Amino acid sequence: MEPEKERTGRTPKKGRKRRRVPNKLVGASEVMRDRWDLEERQQPEAKKACLSTILFSDTCEITHGQLCELLKYAVLGKSSVPKPSWCQLFHQNHLNNVVVFILQGMSQLHFYRFYLEFGLLRKAFRHKFCLPPPSSDFLADIIGLQKKQIIGDLPKGMEGSLPSSSSEVSINLQNDPIVKKYGSKKVRLTRCLLTKEEMKTYHFPLQGFPDCENFVPTKCCGFITNNSPLFGLDCEMCLTSKGRELTRISLVAEGGCCVMDELVKPDNKIVDYLTSFSGITKKILNPVTTKLKDVQRQLKALLPPNAVLVGHSLDLDLRALKMIHPYVIDTSLLYVREQGRRFKLKFLAKVILGKDIQCPDRFGHDATEDARTTLELARYFLKYGPKKIAELNLEALASHPELEAAGLELRNTAEVVQQLNTSVLECLDSVGQKLLFLTREADATELSSSKNCQTIKCFSNKEVLEQARVEVPLFTFSIVQFSIEPFPPNLSEEMSKRMKIKWMEMSTVYAGPFSKNCNLRALKRLFKSFGPVRSLTLTLESHQPHFCIQYEVLEGAQLAIESLDGSLVEGTCIKVQRPVTELTLDCDILVNELEQDSENRGTIYLSGVSETFKEHLLQQSSLFLGLEALILPKDLQNGKQKNYCFLRFRTFGSAQRALGILTGKNWKLKGRHALTPRHLHSWLSGLPPESRPPGLRVIPPPSEQEAVQMLKLDHPKIAAWRWGRKIGKLYHSLCSGTLCLILLPGTESTHGSLSGLGLMGIKDEEESNTLN
Repeated sequence: MEPEKERTGRTPKKGRKRRRVPNKLVGASEVMRDRWDLEERQQPEAKKACLSTILFSDTCEITHGQLCELLKYAVLGKSSVPKPSWCQLFHQNHLNNVVVFILQGMSQLHFYRFYLEFGLLRKAFRHKFCLPPPSSDFLADIIGLQKKQIIGDLPKGMEGSLPSSSSEVSINLQNDPIVKKYGSKKVRLTRCLLTKEEMKTYHFPLQGFPDCENFVPTKCCGFITNNSPLFGLDCEMCLTSKGRELTRISLVAEGGCCVMDELVKPDNKIVDYLTSFSGITKKILNPVTTKLKDVQRQLKALLPPNAVLVGHSLDLDLRALKMIHPYVIDTSLLYVREQGRRFKLKFLAKVILGKDIQCPDRFGHDATEDARTTLELARYFLKYGPKKIAELNLEALASHPELEAAGLELRNTAEVVQQLNTSVLECLDSVGQKLLFLTREADATELSSSKNCQTIKCFSNKEVLEQARVEVPLFTFSIVQFSIEPFPPNLSEEMSKRMKIKWMEMSTVYAGPFSKNCNLRALKRLFKSFGPVRSLTLTLESHQPHFCIQYEVLEGAQLAIESLDGSLVEGTCIKVQRPVTELTLDCDILVNELEQDSENRGTIYLSGVSETFKEHLLQQSSLFLGLEALILPKDLQNGKQKNYCFLRFRTFGSAQRALGILTGKNWKLKGRHALTPRHLHSWLSGLPPESRPPGLRVIPPPSEQEAVQMLKLDHPKIAAWRWGRKIGKLYHSLCSGTLCLILLPGTESTHGSLSGLGLMGIKDEEESNTLN
């Protein structure tokens, strides 16, 4: 281990020894995307720890339990505890310390209401995420001190190693999403079928849909009963010049017999065989002469009129087959999960059936095995019913990657259960370390009484800050809790309204003047080319007509202003501007600062993307080095992809290069750097809609004397600025390689709850250290 002076840049104080980080802080966390595992193995070890977060939930919300996952993993590494399921922590052997700052009494509303005042924090932390409103004890939740829940009945593959029944606790089945959808009683086959509305929502191919004009129906139009035959279906695809195309199909009958297993040669040139997933190679596919139309003909002949197809994400299989089938059971939707997420087939096979599929030592996926597995999962659901499945507590199991990945043989389930319920304190204790907890006297919690916690109680926030400068460098793991005076509940409610109105006004532009004979259709098409439009109206209040356009996203409005203001449209020089109100006076400054936000620096916004954009992007992926995530928003009502997207890159330079390519003549897209962090857009969308009547003033205007009084140090805006600066400076004083989290837990009151916000980063983490 390096000498202390070299690691921290300064000599420790005499009489106090720095607690050294154990060598167990090693390994590289893996997230849910298989290709990242391959990339990591191919990369040389970096010199600094680094983070990467891909938030799969549409709400970008991270639960308190998931925070606890990350904290435990940061202490012990992958050899001892489950890996975090929502982010990647690379090169943990170079992670030196963990520090958590908690701003008790603050919420996401505080951060964005006083966004400009939090300058140091928003520029330092690239990773931001939503937190749910706080529970009764936020600190206990993120440390793992709450009542430990033992996993309920495990499936047959894990029987024989359960803890004693006396250690089990009851699970609230009424809140399980499967019970909510199907009830607690057993269901029959017809109840498991997707309805036509569900098939529309999840983008299944349907007769008469514009994107299914050349699809072939299976001709299955018989009367469905609870005794109709089930057939498991699974397809493997490759990437061609026209997108994804079929390379293998497997169909399994109800008894488990494979009735069809065919390799298929695509019609177009193959650019990627996707061998790691499909198992298909050029050598395997070369002698194949079977085409898609041959497979379609075979399927139509094999399936009886009342056949029910069973698969996992079956919409993708049917689209690869270019076929329409009305009666389907999709196991990714049958085993319902919270917040619209889906369980992996590999995970369900392990915890429900007790079998291992898609093992890493095999060459690609076995389509027949996967098809048979989906069939068995459907049969299990019909045999045991929703209540039995809810008792397995799938959500608790799935939140731990060692079970979700299902790559381990669970020889001792009791040991696994014990790992799932370990607290951060116990993790530290196992490596001979203590937790430092700095707090105000009044904020003492259950954590203060723990034997493995060094608690320092202070009389004020100022003293907490002073102690943090001295004590934090001496501990491997520290929690520093400040207590900030929250908004009064009625003021919080008004601030939420003003935030919604402010964003609405910032996303609205007025354009004109236009001639009275202007081409309305062409103008509407022009404004919609910059982004999705919520409303577009023609105002005749002015001498010449003007348009008022309210965009769904701030980027659309800003792009319209930058592109059209001062330009000639239909022979007239027009002005494009935002409405000028008290809420938009600082709009130009705010837009500039949003663009400089560390989370937005590597993200670009594009308008005018088509449904095939993703395939085109993959085909030319060599042009877009460092692409980390593609976010394609969908319409919540019809499930269709919207005509805009966000691309997130690992560096600003990569994003800048990509923007130049995608807005060039070959792609013909419009775009700019992003302004709205994904979690913020989600939060604002979740706020109740607000209208702003003319002359509305949420708070009465203060007199001049009152205004001066409000600018004293106890005003929330000044408090935000002051604490943002102090914590920012404290963060910059930490040693290199420190994982730092700043948590605004949110607030609860009789007027409603406010969700929290998390900011996360590693001190001196360099963009070049993330996987290129």
